[in-house]
Amino acid sequence: MASKAQKNAAFNIVVVGQAGRLQYEAALFAASLRANSPNFKGRLFIAEPQPGPLWSKDPRMNNPEVVQLLKQMDAEILPFDSRFFGEAYAYGNKIELLRALPKGEPFVFFDTDTLVTGEISDVPFDFDRPAASLRVEGTWPEPPLYGPQYTGIWKSLYGKFNIDFESSLDLSQPDEYWRRYLYFNAGFFYYRCPHEFGARFQKYAVDIRSEPPEALACQSLNPWLDQVTLPLVIHELGGGRDALPLGYLDGSVTTHYRLMPLLYARESDLAVETLEAVAAPNKIKKVLKQYDPFKRMIYQGRGHKARALFDQNNLPRREQVIRNTLKRNGYWLR
Repeated sequence: MASKAQKNAAFNIVVVGQAGRLQYEAALFAASLRANSPNFKGRLFIAEPQPGPLWSKDPRMNNPEVVQLLKQMDAEILPFDSRFFGEAYAYGNKIELLRALPKGEPFVFFDTDTLVTGEISDVPFDFDRPAASLRVEGTWPEPPLYGPQYTGIWKSLYGKFNIDFESSLDLSQPDEYWRRYLYFNAGFFYYRCPHEFGARFQKYAVDIRSEPPEALACQSLNPWLDQVTLPLVIHELGGGRDALPLGYLDGSVTTHYRLMPLLYARESDLAVETLEAVAAPNKIKKVLKQYDPFKRMIYQGRGHKARALFDQNNLPRREQVIRNTLKRNGYWLR
């Protein structure tokens, strides 16, 4: 069991920042962290992919005002090189940035489209037991009609890396139901050392992409590669679905909103109120409004009109239904 010191260890936070939407989301993330988590004493890194052969264009943040604002909020720009993924699989940024973080220092990675709504230092992380987001739908795999089914597909992945499969199962769930198998959203994850976590994450992802088990013949790995690999890494390092108490991340302390129309459509009143309070100061507003979906949804009031399309106490179960309603009414902005 982790010591009290390990459970309460200082930790770093990292999100990705690059040209386009993510740089504005990074600024919003940093502003929400500083506004709502005054007790956070770690370092905030904005990991920035560098130009190279795996990018057709310069991926670095290209708005100097965004970079200036991030630095004013004590965010540190962390350059990293793309060796394996780059433009062809931009989700690989979250894998490759890990080797650029300080070795041996606990970290929490968040997708950039996350809003901090509470005190993050109150989250009872046990950095010896990694975990990731359980706010996930059964998006992968899609077992073909004549097999293999869930067990065969997942078991082939664990077997490829000699990781015990049986102990990863949630036996309270029915056989061949997707929740029986360890599966996370990669919107956040954490561990005691980014290099130790990242070495496995990188190796497994690259190996699965280049030589997938035969059972994956009918399965798509784009965009799911990171979420296919993540359970293997977490399980092998001693973490799991029970490693972090529910209700903090993807709860009272953070909201993974994905896109601004989805935030207004389905997230809590707390998330909406936090968003608008954080985005209100002039120095924040003059930067965020340069990104058109932020300008229209937050500052021109379209967000509240979109929210009025939905009953917050009876939301559609499937995200696609929400997306289709927003598109049909002209509120789908990205």
